[in-house]
This record gives sequence, structure tokens and C-alpha cells, in this order.
Amino acid sequence: MSGLRDTATRLFQTACLAADPARALDRALETAPLPRPEPGGVYRVVAIGKAAIPMATRLLARLEGHQADAIVVTNYENAGDLPGATVLASGHPVPDENGLVAAYKIEEVLGRATAADRVIALISGGGSALLPAPVDGLDLADKAELNRVLLANGFEITEINLIRQQVSRLKGGGLLRATRAPVTAYILSDVIGDDLRVIASGPTVAPIGSPADARALLKSRGVWNSIPASVQTVLEKDRPAGAQPPAAVNALVGSNRKSLDAVLEAAGPGAVIVNDHLTGDVAAAAEAIVAAARNAPAGRSHCLIFGGETTVTLRGDGLGGRNQELALRVALAMPEIGRDWVFLSGGTDGRDGPTEAAGGIVDTGTLDRMRSSGGDPDALLANNDSHAALRLSGDLLVTGATGTNVADVQILLLGPGH
Repeated sequence: MSGLRDTATRLFQTACLAADPARALDRALETAPLPRPEPGGVYRVVAIGKAAIPMATRLLARLEGHQADAIVVTNYENAGDLPGATVLASGHPVPDENGLVAAYKIEEVLGRATAADRVIALISGGGSALLPAPVDGLDLADKAELNRVLLANGFEITEINLIRQQVSRLKGGGLLRATRAPVTAYILSDVIGDDLRVIASGPTVAPIGSPADARALLKSRGVWNSIPASVQTVLEKDRPAGAQPPAAVNALVGSNRKSLDAVLEAAGPGAVIVNDHLTGDVAAAAEAIVAAARNAPAGRSHCLIFGGETTVTLRGDGLGGRNQELALRVALAMPEIGRDWVFLSGGTDGRDGPTEAAGGIVDTGTLDRMRSSGGDPDALLANNDSHAALRLSGDLLVTGATGTNVADVQILLLGPGH
């Protein structure tokens, strides 16, 4: 069994390496080179997200000899010094006051830019929470409560960002509205399907929808009265017709699918990408994974690969994340299939929910280990306490911050069986 667990962990590391931000940016710059400032102009570099430091490091190396005004905003786990840039750290997934300060600093840098300058935006996952920047009439507490309601009621990432964009200055093209300079963005996608409007809530593209769309969605899901009254007031004001941000040049540099392809190549014979859009409710995702295990022919080994980003509906007050809950659900639902198996579900950023874990890695002995340590797997799941459950069985996947983020990867390894 330890061999399968080691293999699953190695393949997950392969997925993360394939999304290495510096390498991804290098590949993109070969086909989408940097624009040059006009005479008298300078580069204004704005790097946002969990991969902001490695992307900015590589870009600034390429800009050596050119004048560049650079600001980097990332999460605390990935923060560090970067010569030639101002680095700011803020909260993720829960926005905090440092994020508000960072948003003001970003606006200052963009506001200094002239038409002769060139703004280079480096965008990666996590940028939405890192730069809260509420619109007039809202404060950080309002946005935090809105975010809590959305996450607790199973809204998926596109829906969340549709709503966030209506209450934020920098989201949904807000970065473009904040500057007079042309903007070129290099984007590392953490969103399944790579919709640029959704990645980091789309600071360099037009918004997903309108305030009316946000109102309709919240009301259709029965949570309109659960959000702060101040947010309701903002959403009741429709955007003027034709209020679109100026255009930008946007280049996609990395994605979840590229990481899945790397796992497929590394795994070799017997590997297949089963689903590269594993989204929606985590319970349904677990059922699909278990069905794939049940249907895999015996007599040979298999590596079944999945990628996506599921959602969790909170019914308890436990601690966990979508990957940890998915791993626990698979452990509970996996039937006796007459073969060894290991299932890993991890966030490529190295963090799953408000925990130190990237996800979980479970096997045929997980439930026995959990129960022998005094845990009730079903009760822990009912309380959304997947973190405690997997800690009891020794099945937390802990990688530390990876410096990248291309959503989640799931790997199911099956032994040859009988």
C-alpha cells in the first residue's frame, strides 16, 4: 500500500510542477512578447495571486535594464522579499485589512501610469480574496459576510465571482478602469474551463454579468435576505448601459488541464484522464469517482485522473475543505473491490480551505485507522469535519504552499486485483 501512496504523492507533485509559474510565463512570452513603453514611458508591473512572486521574479529578470515600477500582492504563505518590487501579503481565503491596504496601493501604482507607460499584469488564483477593494457604501466586514454566505451555500466559483464583481472596485475589469496606460495580462488559470472573467474575478476583462444578474442569482438560491443590507443596496443599483472597461491583451499561460496532461504522461500505461471538469457538489463528485473505480477492469493496474473544483455545502461547524471532504467521502463510499486502492485529492496551491493541508490521501485502511483512533467517520462528515477525520487516520496531504494554483487534482490508483 505504501507504494501506491508514494506514487500518488509523486504524481500530485508532477501536477504542481507542470503549473510552475515561472516556466509557464517563459513559454507564454515566446509567443506573446512584452509590449514596449512609448518614449518617456516605463513599465508598471502589477502581480496578483498565489503565484505572484515567482511570476514577478521571472518578469523582472527579463526587464533588467528597463525602468519598472512593480508591486506584488500574494497570500501570507507565499510571501517573501523580491528585489525591485514592493511585496504585500494579505488574507486568503478570507479577505482582511491588509488586502484592503494592498488594493489601495495597487490603485496608486495604476493611477501614476501615463498613456506612454505599459502596465504588465501577472494574475493567478487567489487574487480575488487578496484584493477586496469594496465599492462605495461597503466595508470589509460586508464583503466578508457576503463571502461567508456564498461559500456556506454551495455557490460555485463562477457564481461567486459574478456576485463579487458587483461589489468590488478592481474585479470585473476594475484594474483597467484604474489606469490610463495600455494593459497586457499574463494569466495562470485556477478555473476549470479557463474563463478569464472568473480567474481572480477577472481584473483585466469585462464582468461576468450585471447587478441584476447577481440579484436574480441570490434570490433564486434563497439567500438574498441572508446577505448584508448594505450589499443589497449596492446590488439594487444597476450599472449604466455601455459601462464596459477598456480592452486589454490577455494571455493564458497555464491551467488545470496542462497539469492533468503532465500526470497522464508521468503515470504511463494504464493511465487515463476520466474527467477534467470535476465540478459541482462534492457528494456527486465522490459518487462519480467511486463509479469509475467500480467499473475499472480487474487484472491490471489503473491510474484514473480527475481535475476540477468542487463545492461543499456546510451543514456543520467542523473544519475542512473541498479536497479533504472529497477524500473522506470516497473512503466512506468505496465498496470492497477486491484490489488495493489509493485516492488523493489536493489543491495545487497547497492549501485546502482554512487548514494547513492541501487535501487528503485515503486508502483501504483509512476507515479502520480512523475508528481505532476514536473517530466516527460518518459523524465527522455530517459535521463537515473532514480535517479532524483525516488527521485521526493519518491521511492529511500536507505540502506547504506551492507557489502556484491551477485548481484541484484527483488521482485514483488501483492495484491489479484478483
